[in-house]
Amino acid sequence: MRWPGRILLLLACAWGTVGPACAQTQGPVAEGAVIYRQICQACHMKGGTGAIGAGKVPALAHNARLAIAAYPATIVAQGRGGMPWFSDILSPAQIAAVVNYVRTHFGNHYQDALDAQAVEAMLGSKKVDDH
Repeated sequence: MRWPGRILLLLACAWGTVGPACAQTQGPVAEGAVIYRQICQACHMKGGTGAIGAGKVPALAHNARLAIAAYPATIVAQGRGGMPWFSDILSPAQIAAVVNYVRTHFGNHYQDALDAQAVEAMLGSKKVDDH
């Protein structure tokens, strides 16, 4: 199975577990933690350390690029390089939750929270459908 097939399989498995798991959590930080564990952790690792192997997965831990919330939100929503897009399976509220989680964990201390409305405004009509 090639990369696209593996990614689609991962997304299908994640889709079946993220929705129910998020419904059982308390608040956006807990929801962000669940989304991270179910979708992001496979590549970015448990501690947000990233990985090097068949490709390079950037570390999220102590990452200065997370200072502006729009940057990781855009990457999560629209993808970049080897990172797939998630705007088709995550709602703006879920994107905000996982971005806020990453920005306040793994040695990151960015306290300005992103909300669903900001994600919606940021995405606007730029939704990528041709990956």
